[in-house]
Amino acid sequence: MYKKMLVPLDGSELAELVFSYAKELAGRLGVEVILLNVYSPQEQGLIPMRRAYIERAAEIIMQQPERVQLSEGTVEARGELAMGNPAEEILRFADKNGIDFILMATHGRSGINRWAMGSVAYRVLRASKVPVWLVRAGVSEKIIHDKLPIRKILVPLDGSKLAELVLPHVETLAKQWGTELVDVVLLRVCGPPVISSDYPPAMPLSWEEHVEQETVKCKLVAGSYLAEVEKRLKDAGLKVRSEVLLGKPADGIVDYADKNHFSLTVMVIYARSGISRWAYGSVTEKVMLGVSTPVFLVRPQ
Repeated sequence: MYKKMLVPLDGSELAELVFSYAKELAGRLGVEVILLNVYSPQEQGLIPMRRAYIERAAEIIMQQPERVQLSEGTVEARGELAMGNPAEEILRFADKNGIDFILMATHGRSGINRWAMGSVAYRVLRASKVPVWLVRAGVSEKIIHDKLPIRKILVPLDGSKLAELVLPHVETLAKQWGTELVDVVLLRVCGPPVISSDYPPAMPLSWEEHVEQETVKCKLVAGSYLAEVEKRLKDAGLKVRSEVLLGKPADGIVDYADKNHFSLTVMVIYARSGISRWAYGSVTEKVMLGVSTPVFLVRPQ
């Protein structure tokens, strides 16, 4: 169960976007919110102003809208200051204070170098021991203020154990949000058919027949796999269904997420040696920069 959420704020308008979202999540999930502002040694003269900013932000978090039904009494929030490198201080604070996940804002679809706070979000993603919940500029107001009729969580899977590391987090999120109000959708996007190097020189099938055969095979294998995962989550009390699509994984995930109005997309990342080593190759990067939903990213330890 999640108990503590860390929200880095740098005073920018973009950071305030995630602030509004954090206010809603705090009430829905019943987590303590810790707002962190990191300053440089050259800015020590501004400490009183920064402390007033972060403490005022904490007060606003605790003033929940009347429409929000709190999961556990009142929301607890506090502001903290730290001096040093932003990414390093965010990670250090998370490690030392038992943080369950970090909520951060990013720019829109213009690439990783345009993320909020420069390269901070990227560095946090690469090294964080806890999940990172990203909210990009342009996300729907209905999502920010939790006004969708039902909360839908999209879980793209590729059939690997690595990708399944998100499942305990999906279960926790659904239960804290309220399983009766959450639909979980498991998605497998099979890549387009190719002709392997060991295929017979005299191709026994036409290309159309080959595509049809490979599509049927993909849907059978992927469908069987997703059915097993679906059963595990249903046994845990979640409402779950599965979808199998054919196409380029990243494009398929983004298109499906945007057309079906999800509240959240949950994926695993693998970033020990840079963005090229993330799960699915560049799929995770393309999805988190392309979907219009917030993205919950889990990095294997």
